[in-house]
Amino acid sequence: MEIRVANENDIPDIVDVLKASLGEGQLELSEKVWRFKHIDNPFGKSIVFLAIEDNKIIGVRAFMRWKWQHGSKQFSALRAVDTATHPNHQGKGIFKKLTLKAVDYAKADHDNFIFNTPNEKSRPGYLKMGWRKVGKINIGLKPSLSFLNLTNKETVYKLNKNISQNQIEELCQNWNKNLATKTGLFTPKSAEILMWRYEKNPLQSYEIDAGAGYYLAIYIKKRGKFREFRIAECLYDENIIRIKELKKIINKLVSRFNCHIISFSPNLISMSGKKGNLGPILTFNALSLKNQDQAYFLKINNWNNSLGDLELF
Repeated sequence: MEIRVANENDIPDIVDVLKASLGEGQLELSEKVWRFKHIDNPFGKSIVFLAIEDNKIIGVRAFMRWKWQHGSKQFSALRAVDTATHPNHQGKGIFKKLTLKAVDYAKADHDNFIFNTPNEKSRPGYLKMGWRKVGKINIGLKPSLSFLNLTNKETVYKLNKNISQNQIEELCQNWNKNLATKTGLFTPKSAEILMWRYEKNPLQSYEIDAGAGYYLAIYIKKRGKFREFRIAECLYDENIIRIKELKKIINKLVSRFNCHIISFSPNLISMSGKKGNLGPILTFNALSLKNQDQAYFLKINNWNNSLGDLELF
């Protein structure tokens, strides 16, 4: 078995392996989606390793590039995302071999850490390879009665940007500067990152509402008959818009999308509701970090993430 770094010429065969492993019916498995996630990412191209046998790709492992910041210091991070082994080659330890190879590559490339939110089935494997539990992600939940309004149920998301890209970039810079003065780890945002993550995402459509001093990205997550209004991203400048006015904008959006509950990041948005470690478990693998940084990042309350920073896409 040969293990090597992938290149763009491998993408069609990578997609074939993903479909063979996860199912042909997965509409999101396409070259367009792979390029969006692993080539077009403003944080940089992903680290992708392949397992080869008889000149055919039989396994894939991808680490998506990301950035986190604490104070004025930025950290080069990776998110362990797509992985697949061809059904005809199960039981060969391909997932572990590719993951450890990618970890070694990331260390040599001086990346700082890897993070992800593996499910109950895959988490033990990560922990055996050196990952550590950080804790359940902080989430805020607020009940909504908008579902009672049966005559007003939006199904189409709109792109409603009433400010220019330059104004969004200025908002992002002010947002980043403000978070840098506080305790906690955050992802520095830019107009380019917001456009890639929310406005051009082929995997999930978002309602985008941007105006003077704010940028919102939301969507409805359906859980059977239960509808969750998820605030994936909310940036705002309190020198331009008051929190009270921002909440009015959010409530107006909520009234358009009949929902049962609103979810948000309590560390970034001041809203009423139940708040706590209610999300999936975040795991972490330190690659190149000072001991004091590692200890800090292993405490979940030190993560000032938006919901969109850590949700799967």
